[in-house]
Amino acid sequence: MPNAKRPRDTNQLAKLMVDILTGEVEDREATPEERVALIQQRPPWARRAAQRAASMTPERRAEIAKKAAQKRWSKG
Repeated sequence: MPNAKRPRDTNQLAKLMVDILTGEVEDREATPEERVALIQQRPPWARRAAQRAASMTPERRAEIAKKAAQKRWSKG
């Protein structure tokens, strides 16, 4: 099953690229069934958070993010 994301670490990404070029790993898009399986592997709180974010307007998400940033930076 393909990974959900490519690694952010440069060395891990380089290894993945070598593995793809040598044929050890198949580079392809995930099928819909595989995407569902990847989502179901996530913890329940992450699934709920994604559903909640998808149901909000961009303005509401920005409002929540601003409020969180103010809280985070005011704890000095």
